[in-house]
Amino acid sequence: MLNIEHLTKHYKGSDKGVTDLSLHVVPGDIYAFIGHNGAGKTTTLKCIAGIQDFDSGSVTIDGKDLRADPLGCKRSFAYIPDNPDLYEYLTGIQYLNFVADVFQVPKAEREARIARYADAFELTTSLGDLISTYSHGMKQKLAILSALVHKPRLFILDEPFVGLDPKASVLLKEMMGEVCAEGGAIFFSTHVLEVAEKLCNKVAIIKDGRLVTAGAMDEVVKPGSSLESIFLEVVDHEAH
Repeated sequence: MLNIEHLTKHYKGSDKGVTDLSLHVVPGDIYAFIGHNGAGKTTTLKCIAGIQDFDSGSVTIDGKDLRADPLGCKRSFAYIPDNPDLYEYLTGIQYLNFVADVFQVPKAEREARIARYADAFELTTSLGDLISTYSHGMKQKLAILSALVHKPRLFILDEPFVGLDPKASVLLKEMMGEVCAEGGAIFFSTHVLEVAEKLCNKVAIIKDGRLVTAGAMDEVVKPGSSLESIFLEVVDHEAH
């Protein structure tokens, strides 16, 4: 589904970035990507999404090479940044139809999905309003709806729970489960380690741009410990 091989991206004049990162996400995975602020999580996600170029390595999505076939890759996934930049001069429904048009979603399918997810996230009555009038949480919900409307096989999410109310967070978790049950996969960054531990079957920890550990959640987090304690132990150990 998603193969990252020896990904390296360094910013000019800075030691920030990602170095020699390799990860594999397979169908059915809900994969957490965790690290401290500035560890390289967002850089990695932007490289995978084709927003930033990278210095070396490769990214393969659904069997397609990101550099050789960027459009083919982008048809297979949805990317939601931590602070979605939406077209605020559009209404919510105009934005959703715009995204559906880009991904060539048939009319009946888009209408059914928009109706279902807008009701679930309690956005239906606001779809006729300009996005500029939306709160941060509403914009986050609309971004999630825009990802769901074209039914991608892979979701790449940067801090997806930030700004969501508790009900919306529960709904998002349920929908993540549905995506994976249907053969899709989720790769997302988060600082909410308790959620990651309960929700995800796999986890990767990154520090200063380098992968520290990765694997099945029940192998990384041994009985009697927690993801939080493992994260603090690994990061602290790497610092010495």
